[in-house]
Amino acid sequence: MMVNLMKYKCLIPLLLVLSVISVFIGVQDISLFDMPNWSEDQLRTVLISRIPRLMSIVIVGISLSVCGLIMQQLTQNKFVSPTTAGTMDWARLGMLVGLVMFASASTMERMLIAFLFALGGTLLFVKILEKIRFQNVIFVPLVGLMLGSVVNAVTTFFAYQYNLVQSLSAWMQGSFSLVLRGRYEVLYIGIPLIVLAFLFANRFTIAGLGQDFSTNVGLNYRRVMNIGMTIVALITATIVVTIGSIPFLGLIVPNIVSMMQGDHLKKSLPKTALFGAIFLLVCDILGRIIIFPYEIPIGLMVGVIGSALFLFLLFRRRAYAS
Repeated sequence: MMVNLMKYKCLIPLLLVLSVISVFIGVQDISLFDMPNWSEDQLRTVLISRIPRLMSIVIVGISLSVCGLIMQQLTQNKFVSPTTAGTMDWARLGMLVGLVMFASASTMERMLIAFLFALGGTLLFVKILEKIRFQNVIFVPLVGLMLGSVVNAVTTFFAYQYNLVQSLSAWMQGSFSLVLRGRYEVLYIGIPLIVLAFLFANRFTIAGLGQDFSTNVGLNYRRVMNIGMTIVALITATIVVTIGSIPFLGLIVPNIVSMMQGDHLKKSLPKTALFGAIFLLVCDILGRIIIFPYEIPIGLMVGVIGSALFLFLLFRRRAYAS
C-alpha cells in the first residue's frame, strides 16, 4: 500500500486534498461550501493567515526533505540531516548573534547571518568527517549531534547573558501558528534552491561516491560539495528565521521514500519533495485538531509521528529481509 501511495498520481491529489483541509481548519469557522457568503473578516482570515500558513508548510516540507536527501547522498549516510549534522544549531547561533550585535537588522539581514553560521558549521562537520579514518554509519551522525550540542550550549549560555531565552525557545520549537502574510515570504528563497538541487542531482550522486571516483570521471568534487552544503545551509537558515526548528524531518522523509523507492537520487527527489510536503501537512492538521482549539507544536508532531512511522518501516523491512 505504501508503495502505491508513492506514485505521482496518488501524491499530487493527496497533497491538494490536504491543502484544502488545512485552509479550512481553525478557530474561526470558515466553510468551503459557504464561500459566496463569506464575511469580510472570513475572507481576510483566509488571505492573511490560512493561505500563507499553507504555503509555508508546503515550502518547508519540500525544502527540508530535499536538504536531508542531499546531505545523505553527499555523505553516503542515511542518518545525516540538517538536525543530526548540527546545521540547525549553527543557524540558531547565527540568529542569536544577529539579535545581539545587530539589534536593528531586518529579517533578511538576520537570515544572511544565520546562513553564514549554518554554512560554516556544516562545512566544519564535513571537514571533521574527512579526518575520521573509519566512518561508521552510527558514528557519523553522533559526531554531528555532539557538535550541535556544543553549539547549542554556547547559544543557550549567551541567550541567558542577554535575556533572550524566550526568543531562543521559539527557535527551538518550530511553529506555524504565527505565520501571516508579510512574515513568511523569505521562505520563497527555497524554491530556486530546490530547482538547483534538481539540476545538480546527478552530480550529487557522483560526488557521494567519493572524491577519487568523482575526480576520475571529471567532476569537480569540492565545488559540488560546496554547492550542496550551500543549498542546505541557506534553506535551513530561512526556515529557522521564519518558522523555527523542525527536527528530523530531513531524516525521516528521505529514508521512508528510499525504503519504498530505492536510492536513485534523480527519481527519488520529486517524490521526496512531494512526500515531505504531505507528511508535514498531515502533522500540522493533526496538531491543530487533537486538542482543538489549542495547537500542538509542529516539531513535537513531526518527532512523534515520524519516528513511529520510521520504526514501523524499519522493522517491516528487516522482517522481509529475514
